[in-house]
Amino acid sequence: MDDSQLLRYSRHILLDEIGIEGQQTLLDARALIIGAGGLGSPAAMFLASAGVGHITLVDNDTVDLTNLQRQIAHDMDRVGQPKAQSAKATMAAINPTIVIDALVERAGDARLSELVSQADVVLDCTDNFATRHAVNRACVAHKKPLVSGAVIRFDGQVSVFDPRSGGQPCYSCLFPQDQQFEDVACSTMGVFAPLVGVVGAMQAAEALKVLMGIGETLAGRLLLLDGLRMEWTSIAISRNDSCPVCATSAD
Repeated sequence: MDDSQLLRYSRHILLDEIGIEGQQTLLDARALIIGAGGLGSPAAMFLASAGVGHITLVDNDTVDLTNLQRQIAHDMDRVGQPKAQSAKATMAAINPTIVIDALVERAGDARLSELVSQADVVLDCTDNFATRHAVNRACVAHKKPLVSGAVIRFDGQVSVFDPRSGGQPCYSCLFPQDQQFEDVACSTMGVFAPLVGVVGAMQAAEALKVLMGIGETLAGRLLLLDGLRMEWTSIAISRNDSCPVCATSAD
C-alpha cells in the first residue's frame, strides 16, 4: 500500500483484527455481486469504500423511477441507464482506485459458473428463487462462499453458505430447489426502504469477514429481521444429507 492507501483505509488498519495485512487481503480480493438493486446498492458501495480490489457487478435491468425509493446507488440523472453501469459510477466516485467490472447481462448457468470460479466471495443480491438457486449451484460447484440476502415488506434475512467447510449447508438445504416457492415482487408487495440498506450492509460486512477470515460469520445461521418490531432472530440451519446440490460434493 502507498501512503494514500494507508490514509484512506486507516480506520480499518487501526482495528487489531484487520491491520495492514487484512486490508491488503481486501485489496487483493475479488468479489462478485449479482444484482445492483436494493441490496446490491449498499453492498457494492460498502465493498468499494472498504477497498475490495476487484468487484464484478452483474445486472441486466435499467434504473426506473420507482427504484429510487430504496436503490441508493442510482439517482434521477440515471433513470433509463443500466443499473450495473450506474452503480459502477457511484462506486468509482467513492473509490477510484479499485477495479470495477459492470456486466449488463442476465447470467445463465454457464456464465455464472465462469464468473463464480474467478471470485473469492459471491454476494447474491437478487430477488427471485431461480437466480438464487443458480448462484448457489455455481458456488457449491466451485467451493466459493456465498453471502445471501433478501427483503420484502418489513422483513429481511441474511446468511452465509460456505462450501469450503465440510458439513456446512447450502442455500438449497434451506430452500430446496425442487419445492415451489412463490417469488414475491416489490412491485406488488412493497418494501420498506431502509431494510434493504440494513440487509445489504450486513451482506457487505459478512463478505469482508469472509475475505479476511476474521470473526464468526453467519455460516450455519439464518438471521431474520422484523423491521416493524426491530427484532432480530437467529435460527440454526444444518446441512440436508439428501440435498441434490451439496450432499454429493466432497467435504
